[in-house]
Amino acid sequence: MTSIRRWLLTWLILGLATSGLIAAFSIFQMSRDEANELFDYELRTVALSLPANFGDAGASSATPDFGGISDDRLVIDIWDQQGNLSYQSIKGLTLKRYPKGYRTIERDEYSWRVFGVHQGDRFVQVAQPISVRDDLAIHLASRTLWPLWVFIPVTIVLVLFVVSRGLEPIRGLSRVLSARTSDSLDPVQVDGTLPIEIEPLVDELNGLLHRLSVASQAQRTFVADAAHELRSPLAALKLQLQVAAREGTLVAQDHTLEHIEQRLNRVIHLVQQLLTLAREDAPGSLAAAPVSLRRLAEQAVGDLSLLAEAKEIDLGLECKGGTQPDDRYVVIAEGRALTTLLNNLIDNAIRYTPRGGTVDVVLLREPAGITLEVSDSGPGIPQEERRRVFDRFFRGADAQEQGSGLGLAIASKIVERHHARLTLENHAARPGLAVRVAGLRPDGATS
Repeated sequence: MTSIRRWLLTWLILGLATSGLIAAFSIFQMSRDEANELFDYELRTVALSLPANFGDAGASSATPDFGGISDDRLVIDIWDQQGNLSYQSIKGLTLKRYPKGYRTIERDEYSWRVFGVHQGDRFVQVAQPISVRDDLAIHLASRTLWPLWVFIPVTIVLVLFVVSRGLEPIRGLSRVLSARTSDSLDPVQVDGTLPIEIEPLVDELNGLLHRLSVASQAQRTFVADAAHELRSPLAALKLQLQVAAREGTLVAQDHTLEHIEQRLNRVIHLVQQLLTLAREDAPGSLAAAPVSLRRLAEQAVGDLSLLAEAKEIDLGLECKGGTQPDDRYVVIAEGRALTTLLNNLIDNAIRYTPRGGTVDVVLLREPAGITLEVSDSGPGIPQEERRRVFDRFFRGADAQEQGSGLGLAIASKIVERHHARLTLENHAARPGLAVRVAGLRPDGATS
């Protein structure tokens, strides 16, 4: 996957490094040209400054003082009118006589710069190694280039900072999107001024979210309308079936009527669950208010006690960690949603608990909030199915009880809307499943 940041940094830093190398080479070349001009002028000055009798027999043969110029490894050769070498500044190092003017020669794998000039009846030739000029050029270039070596790291740091700040709006947009829930279809709002380069992306993203919101709303409306339209005819059909069975006008063999009623009850339950799911899917802010979780739990246990008695299941409510004996476990939540949550969890537990089992509803006050737990003695849920049980209409491979496969999906929606955590764990020492809703926000006035 291509990274804009890596691409920008790579090309900017490579371009900067290449420009720096080209600049360094150019500065070295200019320093070398300046050194050549300086030393060529030095050679000419030395040659023209020699005394007229320098190198003649009987005259002093000591090299004159040229103010330090002669220290730069100069070689001075003088030839007389007859072409004989009359003076040699360095014994054993003899360069042949070249025509007058400047030239570069090679001798013993070394390069020399030579200048020759006629002075009356003699010929003066001054030579100097090219290496002296290169050393001076490197010295001049190093003194000129040191600001460049400081400038390049500073510029790289500046490039890193500028690229990082330039891409910050994209990272901000990523943080905004990662913080959204899976069902949030509201327009994206980015803090601060949005760069004009990012505005088309955000506008198109908001357009897509709007289209998805319209489609999702249409789907929820269809499900709610269909379930609402089905609920009344199904209830009327059940009522007519019961009346006909009671009056004896409907005759059936064996358990046909019982099977018809069971399937009818299952369809009615499915329609009711679809209505509940459509209501929980509907967007909107949570109408949270202080509500007694203990009162709601007592009411749910009472409403489902007949279903538990029919299967000889021991259904009870237990309160732990209360601040006082009559602690009401007041939480900031939506009462209707918590009632639906309790009914779904307890109903599921009763359905999957075998006859003669137990179902316990536990309220626990903890430092992180109030926890609701529904524990049963049923078969539990295999580890490989834990993630999928929250999917709509999913039923386990070993599920024997009738159901719609929507109970835990509805519970998950309600828990998510209350910013709590829903977990499923099989009991370690005995059969059964514990469904925990942790992190319900307690009311500060009563906690």
